Amino acid sequence: MKIKTGFTLAEVLITLGIIGVVAAMTIPTLIANTNAQKYRSKFKKSISTLSQAARMSQAQYGFDYAGVSQRCGANAANENPETTQSVCALINGTLTAATHYANITDIKTKNNQNYSYIKGDFLSYSGREPDKFQAYILSDGTIIAFAKMFGTYPCTLSIGKVQTDVAAGELIGCTAFIDVNGPSLPNKEVSCSSGSNSLTENSCVVKNDAKHMTDIYPIRLHDGIAEPATAAARYVLKTAK
Repeated sequence: MKIKTGFTLAEVLITLGIIGVVAAMTIPTLIANTNAQKYRSKFKKSISTLSQAARMSQAQYGFDYAGVSQRCGANAANENPETTQSVCALINGTLTAATHYANITDIKTKNNQNYSYIKGDFLSYSGREPDKFQAYILSDGTIIAFAKMFGTYPCTLSIGKVQTDVAAGELIGCTAFIDVNGPSLPNKEVSCSSGSNSLTENSCVVKNDAKHMTDIYPIRLHDGIAEPATAAARYVLKTAK
C-alpha cells in the first residue's frame, strides 16, 4: 500500500494567514522606503538643476539669482534673458521643455482639481499661500514654484552670512519650493520626525514614513545656488545618495 501525504485545509489556511500578516507588516515599510529614495533622488537632482541654471545664465546672459531685478511679467513664458532679468527669463533661457504657470493653482491634479498643498513650518507664513506662487513643470514632472514677488528684493547673501529661518532676513523675497512628485499626492511639506526644523540647529531627523518624508521641499534661490530653506529639507538633501 502507498501512503499519500499532504497538507490539510487548516494547515494551508494557517500558512496563508501568516503570509498575509507578514505582507501587511512589511509592504508599507517597503513602499515608504521606495518613495523616500525616489523623493531624495529627485530633490537632489532638482537642486542641482536650479543651481546649474543660475551658473549657465551667469555665463551666457550675465546674471544669476542675485541679478534678478524684475518680476515675471504677463508674458512670462516667453521672457528672454537677453532682454529681461527675471527669474522666468532665467529659467526660459536655461531649462528646456519647462512649462510655465502664472498661478500654481492653475496646475491640475489627476482628478482635475486645482493644485494645492498641505503647509508646514515654511509654507505656513503669510505670503506663502498657493495663490502667491507661480510655477514651472519640468520635463520629468517636477514642479518648481517660486514667489510672485521674486525680483522685488535682491536674492543675495552677504559674505560670511548664512540663511536665517523662515520669516525674514536678506532672502525674504527669494522663496521657492520643489514638489518632486508633481501634482500627484501627497503635496505636503516635508517635516522633522524628531528635532527642530530650524536651520540654526542640526537636530532634525526625517523618518522614511508617509507622515514626514513627503514630496514638497522648501528652498531659497540666491546668488548662483539653490539650497534648502528648512532643516527637514536640508536633512533629506544630505542623506540623498
